[in-house]
Amino acid sequence: MNRLLFLTGKLAEHSLHQILQSIQADSKQAPFEYEVKQIGVSVAALMTPPLIARRLPQVNNIDKVILPGLCQGDLAPLEAQWGVPVERGPKDLKDLPQYFGQQGKAPDLTKHSVTIFAEIVDAPDLSVEQIIAKANRFRQQGADVIDLGCLPGKAFTHMIAAVQALKAEGFQVSVDSMREEDLLAAGKAGADYLLSLHEKSLWIAEEVSSTPILIPAKPGSLASLQRAIEHCLKRGRAFIADPILDPIHFGLTDSIVRYHKLRKKYPEIAIMMGVGNLTELTDADTTGVNAMLFGMISELNINAVLATSVSPHAIEAVAEADVARRIMYRAQQDKRLPRGYSNGLLGLHDRKPFPYSAKEIMEMASQIKDPSFRIMVSEEGVHVYNRDGIQHETDPYRFYAGLKVQDDASHAFYLGVELARAQIAWQLKKRYVQDELLEWGVASAQQNTQAKVAHREASIKERLEKARSDKDGNSTTETE
Repeated sequence: MNRLLFLTGKLAEHSLHQILQSIQADSKQAPFEYEVKQIGVSVAALMTPPLIARRLPQVNNIDKVILPGLCQGDLAPLEAQWGVPVERGPKDLKDLPQYFGQQGKAPDLTKHSVTIFAEIVDAPDLSVEQIIAKANRFRQQGADVIDLGCLPGKAFTHMIAAVQALKAEGFQVSVDSMREEDLLAAGKAGADYLLSLHEKSLWIAEEVSSTPILIPAKPGSLASLQRAIEHCLKRGRAFIADPILDPIHFGLTDSIVRYHKLRKKYPEIAIMMGVGNLTELTDADTTGVNAMLFGMISELNINAVLATSVSPHAIEAVAEADVARRIMYRAQQDKRLPRGYSNGLLGLHDRKPFPYSAKEIMEMASQIKDPSFRIMVSEEGVHVYNRDGIQHETDPYRFYAGLKVQDDASHAFYLGVELARAQIAWQLKKRYVQDELLEWGVASAQQNTQAKVAHREASIKERLEKARSDKDGNSTTETE
């Protein structure tokens, strides 16, 4: 039986014992033994590996040590010192049951079965250097193929140069055009895919080695697409078929039916779905749209997706597609609902936004003996507390008088930032953790730890300079 050591701070010790006891009482949970050690700091998040190493030189009869999730720093020195694995647990104690349900391991989202084509829709308006820069951004977001869009009625004079430059940078390239001459030139320039050919333009596929993306010759004509498919099958020609996903109120439901019929008739062929007609042309957050689309993509075993990132509200569409394809693939392999795999598509809300009730926060506040402010959010609003008491509001402005930080610019600035985050979290039903940025799924920003303390350092410097100035002024007065 595994014996686990949990390190924590003074305030969390009691709650940690309660939660671990409830986990052990769960009949579905694999049995384990545990020990809790309070490391001598008030807040567990203030722990650092060097501090822990000094206060706990060794551990005995322990198989694994679990630290608070907010503990920052390299854990390798602790593992070397103790000779056992060291892991960070969840950021919040209330998430420990889920942590144990996954055996402390994040789901494996390294695999997927969908190729993402990311379209640069304004390629004719960009220089080759700008196209390369945008392609690199899309690749960082998860794109596998860069698609160069050709604008109707506008010449793309540097298309061949763009294709060759992308290929030289190691990209797979597709060219999307309604003009046969563009597609033929792109194929001869080395494009890997051509979007799109139909039964009347399939002659281009005989001239180049590029893989054709097949579409109906007329909108909605599944028969036309099937004829193009049969043409390629008879010749042993690789292809990808795209029945075309239509926008809402312009044939969406019928187009989904076409995808279903096509997969049923051709279980083995490669199929593409262009998701931009929904993500770009619907005023809705694209995270949810992509989640639904990739659920269908997974069920229909669709192999490729054409994603666009043009509208401001769809700026993360390629990154969302990457997350969605991994979640759906893993859930399908596990034969589970797509829940609990990633928060990447939970941009506005969280599944468990308020881990603590107002009553629990009151109980924690009663244990505080120092002047530092703690901020927490419950379903009832924002709570701020220290040794002088606790306040509860839903409007941050109403806290000001009771905080008594009028003469402390640094503290007032800090509390203003944190209370604004807390209010947003309460309004949107998101998880709030003091001193941490709010999580926005794939749009989450990297935390700048130095920025969190820079204002304090500046404020201290200002106060010291003011104190010296006051002292110099007093000295001058006395001399006079």
